[in-house]
Amino acid sequence: MDPHNSAQDVHRCDLCETAIVHSYCDFCHVNLCIPCIGKHISDGYDKHKIVSFKERRSTLIYPKCETHPQKMCELQCKDCNNISICSFCTASEQHRGHIFVQISTVYKVQKETIEKDTEELVNTLSPTYEEIARDLENQLANLDGGYEKLTSAMSKQGEQWHREIDIVINKMKTEISEIKVKHRDILQKHLNEIKQIQSLIKQTLRAINEIEKSTEVSPTIAYSSKIREFSKLPPKLQVSLPTFIPKPIDREELYSLYGHITPLSTATKENVYSLIQSKTSVREVLDEPEIVTTIQTGYETLRNVTCLNDGSIWTSGKTNNIKCFNMKGSLLQTVKQKSGKFPNDIAVDSDGDLLYTNGTSRTVNKVIKNGQSEELIRLQGWKPYNLCVTSTGLLLVTMFSVDETQCKVVRYSGSTEKQAIQFDDEGKPLYSGNKKIKYITENRNHDICVADCCAGAVVVVNQDGKLRWRYTGHPSGTKNKLFKPYGITTDSQSRILTADSYNHCIHILDQNGQFLRYIDNCGLKDPYDLCVDNNDNLFVCEYSTGNVKKIKYLK
Repeated sequence: MDPHNSAQDVHRCDLCETAIVHSYCDFCHVNLCIPCIGKHISDGYDKHKIVSFKERRSTLIYPKCETHPQKMCELQCKDCNNISICSFCTASEQHRGHIFVQISTVYKVQKETIEKDTEELVNTLSPTYEEIARDLENQLANLDGGYEKLTSAMSKQGEQWHREIDIVINKMKTEISEIKVKHRDILQKHLNEIKQIQSLIKQTLRAINEIEKSTEVSPTIAYSSKIREFSKLPPKLQVSLPTFIPKPIDREELYSLYGHITPLSTATKENVYSLIQSKTSVREVLDEPEIVTTIQTGYETLRNVTCLNDGSIWTSGKTNNIKCFNMKGSLLQTVKQKSGKFPNDIAVDSDGDLLYTNGTSRTVNKVIKNGQSEELIRLQGWKPYNLCVTSTGLLLVTMFSVDETQCKVVRYSGSTEKQAIQFDDEGKPLYSGNKKIKYITENRNHDICVADCCAGAVVVVNQDGKLRWRYTGHPSGTKNKLFKPYGITTDSQSRILTADSYNHCIHILDQNGQFLRYIDNCGLKDPYDLCVDNNDNLFVCEYSTGNVKKIKYLK
């Protein structure tokens, strides 16, 4: 038996190829027997990491420091756009006073994300696409049978019409054949698109598997989740067979009276994927929502709050400082606007970078390395105000004309305008134009939700910009002041939450605009802006107190 090719053989040393393996180099990924260890590390012990064979691939391989090549980077600098640094760098002038985080912590979080993505791709997304593909394949398989029934019905009718009707029958069969080709092409095209996405999912899984097997830090940190991309399912295709409708015989009007074939009917039904629905049952609202923690931001007037995936929050008020806090209330980072004006609104993009709008300069900006800002969008004739990032990584911005008579919502991909939403089907303005504040969010069903404070309404349009509904408040004997919605956000159940600042409460609506209940028992004072994290925890910033309250409101 060949000792190197036999599946029954034990692991052998990669150097001598004969002795049984005893150890493993975690840096070089080499199997070693005891005699060969010295030979392997002869070029320098510090270049290798020898562990027992059972503990192979257990050592994290950190990237080398660009400034100090002899040192490994075990930290990230949050103030410098999360660049990797070594312990020597922390004492340098460049990083003095900065906030650092252990790379091993980031690595662990990313590994957990990868595991969740793998589970989601394997257990939910891939089977979902397989089901869509099977449905299309079944439609294709049954296509001939359906059309054979049509031609049979036509032939039976034709037997009654004798010889002169044969010409009409053949002509109509030709029409059926042409429709059948079109029907097949439509289904095949959609199936090909699904197959292509399935192929991309398999490629993603292979790449993820490689990262999971590897202990290289850089690929893991550089990993970017594609779950959002794959979660936007294609519309469900429904192509109806044409029908044959016979008519009484009239020789002079033979063709028209024999019957007619309905045209091919193609309809699409929105097929929305929800992560929370794939994992758990519907989460109900607690009878008594409770405050988990209160964070004191130090702002005299607090206007904006947005969540990050690591559990921290960005906040802004009527100063040029934008602050980042952890859940213990510790200040992690401060970004200052050069203009000296306070930001109109803030958001976090899909890469975790901070975005903010500046009405004075008419710009949308992104915070990059070392807390510096770069301009993403500059407007002419319009001022940006509120913004949000969609599930597909695009940007929605509410903006006003310079004379404050018009308002619209604009969708951007990078700095490129993709869509403008301003009027309904009758040409009337969707949004009031004489006030600036119009917080905006995207729901899980891709509806665009705007809290129009001046109009006293939540205005919801679909992703094509068509008006779905308006919510103008809920009659209540305890709410005495007019409904003026400020902040707005959505949760994993597609519920919509909006801040009723004047009545010191939060309204919870379903995705169709039906009122569900208030959150009004948490001692809220002037609730202004809202956001919800990945675990459906609600964060409410209070305008007058400068506090952010984290509230648990779902079971």
